[in-house]
Amino acid sequence: MKKLKKHTIGKNIFHLFYSTALSSALNAAALILLANYLQSYYYGMFSVALAFAMIMGYLTDAGLNSIVLREGSKKGADLSILMSSYLKVRIILLIAVFICGFGVIHLSHTGNRELILTSYFLIIPMVLGLTLQSIGTTFFQMAERMNYCGLIRIISSACLVIALSAGIIFSLNHWIICTLYGMSYLASGVFGVYKVSRNVQIRIKSKFHKGLLKNIGSFTLGGLLFVLLPHLGPLIIEKTLPLGEVGNFAVAYRIPQALQQIPFIVAGAFYPVLFRAFNNNLLEEHLQKNITLIKLMALSGISITLPLYAKSGEIIHFLFGNMWLDASLPLKILSIMVTLQAINIALADGLTTKGLQARRTAIQALAIIAGIFLYMLLSKSYGIAGAAFAGATIEGIALIGFWICNPSRWIVAKKAIVPYLSLSIISICSIELFFDSRTWIVFWFNFLLLCLVILIDKEIKSMIFNTISRLAFKWKTKETQGG
Repeated sequence: MKKLKKHTIGKNIFHLFYSTALSSALNAAALILLANYLQSYYYGMFSVALAFAMIMGYLTDAGLNSIVLREGSKKGADLSILMSSYLKVRIILLIAVFICGFGVIHLSHTGNRELILTSYFLIIPMVLGLTLQSIGTTFFQMAERMNYCGLIRIISSACLVIALSAGIIFSLNHWIICTLYGMSYLASGVFGVYKVSRNVQIRIKSKFHKGLLKNIGSFTLGGLLFVLLPHLGPLIIEKTLPLGEVGNFAVAYRIPQALQQIPFIVAGAFYPVLFRAFNNNLLEEHLQKNITLIKLMALSGISITLPLYAKSGEIIHFLFGNMWLDASLPLKILSIMVTLQAINIALADGLTTKGLQARRTAIQALAIIAGIFLYMLLSKSYGIAGAAFAGATIEGIALIGFWICNPSRWIVAKKAIVPYLSLSIISICSIELFFDSRTWIVFWFNFLLLCLVILIDKEIKSMIFNTISRLAFKWKTKETQGG
């Protein structure tokens, strides 16, 4: 098998950026098609089934992807044994998750046969596809070849749009639409495993890599809580609000949730690098790269939050039409969550790659417990606007917790968290105070403010100029050779 050459962080970010931008655009198109085709009642039902599918999809991994990245970053790691062991564990988990997951669905929705059937049609192909996708993306993330991770995402999103378009054209019922939704994930999952098999030999009869079991409990629980958090809203408010209201909340939530994939690009490129720095005892380098990650994640989160906050009503009207305008206020509130979650991911990855996964898990558990009460209380009192406020508040609680658990908390706060959160607050306040009368002035003000922060921050400025210089040098070299 050929040995894959690792890409640089900048190159991996580039590959993840264009692939995530394209896949996010396709996913948004699929979301628009689905919301316009299904009524709010059926879209609410689909959202509940989708929440179960995503949680079950994660349970087939149980935090093993982070463990595989940790073990694969060690010197002398046998990738064939590691990936073979990973595949065997995933198959066992998949069977167990299907049995337990559908048992829970039947017990919690005994009288709702339609929702149970919707869950079967969506979950079986989708969870199988998510399992196979995860095997592919984990291997190529470990190999630091994010171009293949991006390709798997693009194939999944393209299949999703094609499948849903076909279903709508032929006026298929919502159960078949759910099946097509799940099959798109399965198609890209099969492609991902095929690409892995071309780069590393997978042997079912090979010996088991015992390192996969080290700290697996902490990684499993932490990963489950991370996946549960974005889907907690629909699962809780389904019990406190009508399904039509759940559908409106789901539409509002899906937009920032899809756009959150852009900050995750940076985190995905840094994750194996942070593991490698810590495993080689380069603690100062680990801290500096983690601070850089927080800054870049915060900048990308702010860039997404501002237009969503300022133009939530126009965005909902443009994408979904007047019938979904009730989702505009929740979208405005949830836009703040994007920046908070972007910073949270950077802080949490810093803990995980430093061997402090237990602290990350404890904070996530606290956020989940607080989230259950917040979603129940605020949705009962203030409807979907209250539910949206609960979602943003949960991320604020998690941010405080991750920061407190960081051994270098004061350095991280001084260099990254305080200045970039201050930038976010100033920008949102400027929109709230002056946006109605001076739309374009406020947008230009915030753009110039972002540019000013980048110029003041020597590290970010140096990184940008170095990247531009390298690209210019490569282009000039190619031009010279061509001449």
